[in-house]
Amino acid sequence: MRLAWIAALLVALPVFVQAPWVRDAPVGATLFTVPLLAAGVLLQNRGTGFWRPLGSLLVGFAGSWLGGSIFWGWFRDQPLWHLPMEAFALPLALGGWRTRWRLACGFYLGALAGTACTDLVIALTGVIRLWPAVVNGSLDQAPLLLHEACLSLLHPLPIGLILTAAILLTLTGRWLWRRGETERIAAAALLTTLAVDGLFLVMALMAPRLSGLI
Repeated sequence: MRLAWIAALLVALPVFVQAPWVRDAPVGATLFTVPLLAAGVLLQNRGTGFWRPLGSLLVGFAGSWLGGSIFWGWFRDQPLWHLPMEAFALPLALGGWRTRWRLACGFYLGALAGTACTDLVIALTGVIRLWPAVVNGSLDQAPLLLHEACLSLLHPLPIGLILTAAILLTLTGRWLWRRGETERIAAAALLTTLAVDGLFLVMALMAPRLSGLI
């Protein structure tokens, strides 16, 4: 249970730490992957008790961090590149599922699944066409553009799509939670992505200047 809470924290962390860091210093944020990965490998190989699975979790987080840093640092106005860049380590995660890095794979796959669902909803609701203007807008314009983009979601069809996705993700998370430790890690990553997306939508509607995107 403790690892699941840490996994949830690691999913939320980029919103408050990585997003502003990448915006101001993309190279530094990207290079931070190295100590993250080194710490994870060291803990997994030499740690005992709780520290060993924590190390594996950090390795999975390092993969998510690297993909996010590269996209938001240099390709943020190209939404179609978002998921492919986040999924760069997918072959490793699938191949490592039955190895000692299983927890790393579970975290990475859970976070990636949440990202894929978010991007799908963004595409289906039409918000994807507004993405480049929002992320490239000035500090004065971007909050207004973000607010307008989210207002476009307040119609029956977009709301229906969002609620359907939220229900499916919740049911999937509950199913995973009952299947074992690695699946609980994946469920925590998936459900926290849903919660962060919901928080982001509310903040974009009520206080867009405080969102992590701009």
